[in-house]
Amino acid sequence: MATMTSLSSSFLKQYDFFRLMTPTPPRETNLSFTYSPKIHQSLSLSTAPNNKKRITTVAATPPKKEIFHEFDFFVVYTDGTVEVLRPLPAFVPPFELHIKDAEITTTNPRLIARLFLPKNPDNRKLPVVLYFHGSGFCSRSALSPEYTNHLADIANQSNVLAVSVEYSKFPARPPPACYEEALTSLDWIALHANGAGPEPWLNDYADLQRVFIAGNSAGGNITHYVVSQVGKTGPPNGINVEGAIMVHPFFGGLGEDRQWLYMCKDNKGPEDPRLKPAAEDLNTLGCRRVLVCVAETDPLRPAGENYFRDLKNSSWGGRVELELNKGIGHSDQVYKPYDENSRLVVPRIATFIKQQ
Repeated sequence: MATMTSLSSSFLKQYDFFRLMTPTPPRETNLSFTYSPKIHQSLSLSTAPNNKKRITTVAATPPKKEIFHEFDFFVVYTDGTVEVLRPLPAFVPPFELHIKDAEITTTNPRLIARLFLPKNPDNRKLPVVLYFHGSGFCSRSALSPEYTNHLADIANQSNVLAVSVEYSKFPARPPPACYEEALTSLDWIALHANGAGPEPWLNDYADLQRVFIAGNSAGGNITHYVVSQVGKTGPPNGINVEGAIMVHPFFGGLGEDRQWLYMCKDNKGPEDPRLKPAAEDLNTLGCRRVLVCVAETDPLRPAGENYFRDLKNSSWGGRVELELNKGIGHSDQVYKPYDENSRLVVPRIATFIKQQ
């Protein structure tokens, strides 16, 4: 079995921009000065017992910026800077032997994925779940504690090899980069069809005739894009996309599409098929089974229900299932995993994957 790898510091550095733009945590909002080594030194020396006059220096508060555009996930200021309101979470390295990181591409920017095996894999080949996390296309991470735990749970309960992609986000690399990287990820998995690809776990454990594309929230949107493209061009050589899983997916048409349209500069307007699935894409979806999960109290619930209805009424010849996750809100299965109702989501995903 391949040894566990960890993230290099060079990869983490590319996220420094987000960290700098993160709003000050509530516990620090009462501070009226900005830290600097010189100021800290002067304050420390001023407390020493001596007869010299004490001088305290306090940095000036920067002027308040003028807002140019304000969205749910981020704010754009008139000076061109962007503040992501939902900060990028802390990264955690792979912490168990059945979790590792792998490079999909080595060019700049690097594209990596976090891989998960069941804790006790048997000698059989495992279905592969290619997963795209929720993000609003501008925050969250496949490398966060929440998504690491969530994907480990999916791998264990579903008995699959899960590949969770750390795709690019706004503003560093806005859409359509995430869509392009999603297809690159599927092509990368296909490199292992003959058992001689670059990633040993995929060579040793993957059943590439049973590939599932999955994701939650924005990742559900990306999931649809991938299977729609597979339907148009066919899957990469050597693999079969059996199913798609969209959990609390984001799609347009609910009256608030400004954020996605602002981020994706090459958009085709509110009817862009990446935002609002087109009928012709649904007719030729590139898999034979689809599971759509919607959360009872989720504002995006109608988006998933509309997708289910439109797919069911299309000329696509596959089977689509709709699952109502009662008693939970948007993506609670990730952020409130121990809630009684949240704990029912992953077993439902596992049941869908294990069906033949």
